[in-house]
Amino acid sequence: MSLTLSVDGERWRAHLRSVAETHPGLVPVLKGNGYGFTVGRLARKSGWLGVDTVAVGTYDELPHVATRFDGDLLVLTPWRPFGAALEVDPALARRVVHTVGRTHDLADLLEAQPDARFVLERLTSMQRHGLSARDLWATGRMLQDHPGVRLEGIALHLPLAQGSHLGEVDRLMNDVVAAELPTHTVYVSHLTDAELEQLRASYADYEIRPRIGTSLWLGARDALRVTATVLDVHEVERGDSFGYRSRTAPKSGHLLVVSGGTAHGIGLEAPTGDQGLRARAATLARGGLDAVGFVRSPFSIDGKQRLFAEPPHMQASMLFLPSGTRVPEVGEQVDVRVRYTATAFDRVVIS
Repeated sequence: MSLTLSVDGERWRAHLRSVAETHPGLVPVLKGNGYGFTVGRLARKSGWLGVDTVAVGTYDELPHVATRFDGDLLVLTPWRPFGAALEVDPALARRVVHTVGRTHDLADLLEAQPDARFVLERLTSMQRHGLSARDLWATGRMLQDHPGVRLEGIALHLPLAQGSHLGEVDRLMNDVVAAELPTHTVYVSHLTDAELEQLRASYADYEIRPRIGTSLWLGARDALRVTATVLDVHEVERGDSFGYRSRTAPKSGHLLVVSGGTAHGIGLEAPTGDQGLRARAATLARGGLDAVGFVRSPFSIDGKQRLFAEPPHMQASMLFLPSGTRVPEVGEQVDVRVRYTATAFDRVVIS
């Protein structure tokens, strides 16, 4: 009756151990929907891995993680002098590591909490958050007036672009060294294993700590399977009406009602980063199918993705199977192709 994520526990755990063993200083990233697993479950699994720090996306996620993981909690969203950043439970203050990306925010943070722990984020080609080289140097001078500050490190959040990041990282590290900051720890995101190895070799006096999310939790895709339950089956003839909007069947066949709808993220598509000709052609093709009432669903039966009969409902979807295709039984499980970071599962079953 559910949209279920089934996990081959032995294979998944072996992958997690492998990543932890080959990435010294690992900081697992837990954020959003926890890559489909929930942040609470990943917090417990991080403790099992033996790491000392995890990264959460926002301050609002702290309560979901803090009771399930005993170590430090690095917040990736930059600290601001308003909102949830000012509402952290005092009991957690000693464990929370803030991210600072503006010089005046650092001044406000130290005024509000002189013993605050924090990392300084250096602006990268992502152009999202962070200090410029000039700001980083100014911050270094500012910290000289606060000898007791608890600067935990520098953060570099790099893009997912193809090609090597080493040229950019080298320029950024030159800024870090020149700023003469009271830290020799650098947190990095989205570097390959080869790039991490080279970075450690080039800056042997720095501790390089990789923050890893997707390739840690979702790296063993063959250990993950998403299924939906067939809830009902109805035979229809051409012209029969069905659904919320009384659509008519284009030809004879069967309607399948399966678990999984918009409340789970089914049928909701995030913008794609692929700008190639093939991706654009696929977008146009989907638009054409939508215009005539046929949209391919993420549900697969006998290895073939089936069409939505109408837009997905909140917790279920209706599929159309033309005559001549095998009709699943009520209660049968069918495979679903999903984007894990945008899907809320009813059940997560780890063997």
